[in-house]
Amino acid sequence: MVQSGPTENCLPHQLLLPGQHLNRQMNLQVYKRFATVMVLLALPLLLAAQDRPDRPPWAQPPTTQPVPPATTPPQEKNAEPAPPRNTVKVHVNLVNVLVSVLDEHNRPAPNLPVEAFQVLEEGVPQKIDVFESETKLPLDIALMIDSSLSAHKEKSTEQDAASHFILQVLRPDDRLSVFAFDEEVRQLPPYFSDKVPALQEAVHKIPDGSGTSIYDAVLLGAQALEKRKGERRRVIIMLTDAGETTSRTDFDSARKAALRAGVLLYTIVINPVRNENGRNTAGEHALQTITETTGGAMFFPASAQELPIIFDRIDNELRTQYRLAYYPNPRGPANTYRTIEVKVLPGYTARHRTTYLNGPQ
Repeated sequence: MVQSGPTENCLPHQLLLPGQHLNRQMNLQVYKRFATVMVLLALPLLLAAQDRPDRPPWAQPPTTQPVPPATTPPQEKNAEPAPPRNTVKVHVNLVNVLVSVLDEHNRPAPNLPVEAFQVLEEGVPQKIDVFESETKLPLDIALMIDSSLSAHKEKSTEQDAASHFILQVLRPDDRLSVFAFDEEVRQLPPYFSDKVPALQEAVHKIPDGSGTSIYDAVLLGAQALEKRKGERRRVIIMLTDAGETTSRTDFDSARKAALRAGVLLYTIVINPVRNENGRNTAGEHALQTITETTGGAMFFPASAQELPIIFDRIDNELRTQYRLAYYPNPRGPANTYRTIEVKVLPGYTARHRTTYLNGPQ
């Protein structure tokens, strides 16, 4: 039979007998249900197989190791906090040396260049890292007056000279404290201050005393200066008859306290007894040693009338001091005394502290 019309050139469809289409759909539904039941029955077995450690490595399911949370290493108690970024931690071992330079006429010699100086520690030359001519470091001054001198008929002259020195020496940022010593050592109000009238009043109100405790005065004055904060020059100016009689401490303790505090000691000795016979010179010799070790100076005026000249010299020297500083190389053991030597050009003499106590490493 020849086809024509819309079915022309089309393949013939398969003919279905009545009921055949329905049976095929039922078979598909049964197959799907059977497959679902089999999957549900096999699922527990598959899950159990994953937990079996006796399976060969190639049959083990891939595992993902748990990642532990990030932890911070425990910090020790009282541990030093970490410095901020871009911060360099520096251990300060700088040794400062104040140098008074005198010319051949025993006058201060300012304006020398750094090339005029050489610093040695334990005989080893050191590199000068800081150099200041006429250093501007502020002053802390302990003006210590021997009240046993009050028996002298020149008491008022001594007080006037000390009062004028206070007015003369103090500059902005400088501080001064008045101490009186006899059997005891007393720091008088207004303590470390720049109030000139109050300090002058303290000088004139020093009570009469007996006995002379030189070693106690040096030790307690050095300790008071050491407590002062900041980068400052520490100076003791002592007016005394140098007749040590009543100290509770000894010479070595006083000397070590002065070195530890880095003080300059200027001593003015007024001798109440002109004859050497019978005069106690032990205190005088001790003061001479401490004064030279700290880099200060000692004066022996013939009378109190010379005090203004001496105070002028001290003031002039403090205003023309050189500051040399270096980092020791090599650095000595901790808590040991190190010797310092400063050399200067011919024709000049240099006075400075000759030793210092090396701190902890």
